[in-house]
Amino acid sequence: MKLKKNIALSDTGFVFDPSTGDSFTVNPIGLEIIKHLKDGMSKDAILGLLAEQYETDAVNVEKDYADFTNMLHKLKLTEAHEKAQG
Repeated sequence: MKLKKNIALSDTGFVFDPSTGDSFTVNPIGLEIIKHLKDGMSKDAILGLLAEQYETDAVNVEKDYADFTNMLHKLKLTEAHEKAQG
């Protein structure tokens, strides 16, 4: 999954989509996921880092990651959404 390239992100979790004017706030884990996605990290790499950092099992991390990235897609913050609309 790739985020749209023009998404702006603050260190406090404020997310802004300049193409729509929409803004959102994410929690610290959501902020970490978005930063890793913007850096081009793979899903597996992100899942591994989160499981290690938060000392939880892979099943919970994968479910939370899927829920969060589905939300990003629904909010039209992903490149896949742009291509589907284009």
